Amino acid sequence: MAESLLIDATLSKEEKYKTLLPQIKALVTGETDLIANISNLVAALKQAMGFFWVGVYFNKEGQLVLGPFQGPVACTRIPYHKGVCGACYTQQQTMVVPDVEAFPGHIACSSDSKSEIVVPVIKNGEVKLVLDIDSDKINDFDETDQKYLEQLMELVASWY
Repeated sequence: MAESLLIDATLSKEEKYKTLLPQIKALVTGETDLIANISNLVAALKQAMGFFWVGVYFNKEGQLVLGPFQGPVACTRIPYHKGVCGACYTQQQTMVVPDVEAFPGHIACSSDSKSEIVVPVIKNGEVKLVLDIDSDKINDFDETDQKYLEQLMELVASWY
C-alpha cells in the first residue's frame, strides 16, 4: 500500500487526475474495508486537487447519510429529493452545477460553496453512495472532472 501521494502542483487538471488515479488504486490495494478505502479516496482527492470540500453520502435508512469527508462540517442527512446530491441520487447520473445559487432546491451546508459536482456509485442498478465535491469558486468543474471522477466511482463500485 502506498501511503503518500506524488502530485506535481504545476500539472494541468487532466494530468493531475491521470497521475492521481493509479496512486489511489495503489493506496487501496489489499484493503477490504469500504470505509477505510473511501476515507483515503476522499483525502487523496482533497490533497491532490485542492477542492474546498470532498465527501460521500451513503444511501442508507431511506436517505443520503454523511460518510467520510474532508473540509468544513457538513449536512448529516439529505432527503433523496433535496439538493444536488438528491438530484444525483434520483436521476442516477453525475450532476455538474456551475453556480449552486442557481440550482433549484440547493442545500447550503456551507455558504462558501459556489459550485459543485456530485457523482453516483451505482451497483446492480442501485445508487450505493454519491461523491460530493464543492468548490469555493463559481464554475470550477467541467468535463475533465466528470470523466475522471466517474472513473474513480467505477473503482468504488468494485468495492461492493
